[in-house]
Amino acid sequence: HFMKKVFITGVSSGIGKELALEYAKKNYFIGLVARRNNLLNEVAEKCKNLGSKTIVYELDVQNREQCEKVIKQFLKDAGGVDCVIANAGIGGDDNIFSGSSKSINNILGTNINGVTNTLMPFIPYMKSQKYGSLVCISSVASYLPLPFHGGYSSSKIAIRRIFDSWRPSLHKYNINLISICPGFIDTPMVKGPARNFPLKKANEAAKSFINAIENRKHN
Repeated sequence: HFMKKVFITGVSSGIGKELALEYAKKNYFIGLVARRNNLLNEVAEKCKNLGSKTIVYELDVQNREQCEKVIKQFLKDAGGVDCVIANAGIGGDDNIFSGSSKSINNILGTNINGVTNTLMPFIPYMKSQKYGSLVCISSVASYLPLPFHGGYSSSKIAIRRIFDSWRPSLHKYNINLISICPGFIDTPMVKGPARNFPLKKANEAAKSFINAIENRKHN
């Protein structure tokens, strides 16, 4: 039986964690990536209990060289890849009156560079095997100019547009690019007034994302 292989970033909480658990139920070989080692190991343990094979990699997606090294290692450990989900992302306020671009730059760096750092090292491999799926988690926020969240909203537009640009170039190699634009999901990222929106349960959201990925459609 051929075991499918998925690499997921930002699995320590929220959607990333739920995606990992759903893929574990489907018996995927899972590369689990996050910054927080203790939470990473907790998620890995749950996946193993569901009967899945997992390998954990402690990684900050803003570190390009570290990403390239870890991905090379994953391809060796897993013996290939079917799907990569660049899920790692942070929300937060721009701190527009702080006099410093520190907060907004951290959001932009994680949510844009973190995605390209995660996906690009896989592209030559997928090109040579002539198949694969690359997934980014955009957001309904990419359609809304949320006050004080310019960094977050614009980062979610940016990755969607990168995918739109890459899609025709990668299509001929049978590489699928799937941008998912969730609404408000009940995860630690959703804070304050946003919690008044109807929130979708994270595990339900993860199921619908995987469905979209397997059917190669954007949603």
